[in-house]
Amino acid sequence: MKKVVVFIALLAIGALSVSAQTPRVTKRQVQQQARIKEGVKSGKLTRREARKLERQQAKIAVDKAKAKSDGVVTPAERKKLTREQNRASRRIYHEKHDAQIRK
Repeated sequence: MKKVVVFIALLAIGALSVSAQTPRVTKRQVQQQARIKEGVKSGKLTRREARKLERQQAKIAVDKAKAKSDGVVTPAERKKLTREQNRASRRIYHEKHDAQIRK
């Protein structure tokens, strides 16, 4: 899990350096990471749930980097990133509010 967190942190740092084209996406990434971290800290997320959510966040970061790779984020790419983030947000909520708790 530490490797995933470090990977996402590095992606976030890289994303912040070129976030001029996707400030909303970057802001949501930071907020979703905070929600996951809070869920782990409070015990509302199991380690397995947190790993899955972190992997989902890493995929969004990779997709964001791909979208930016040509220097322009098209409306279709932006829509895809937004859709992925909406799905991730719903999943974070669902996992934090299910009956499973970390022991």
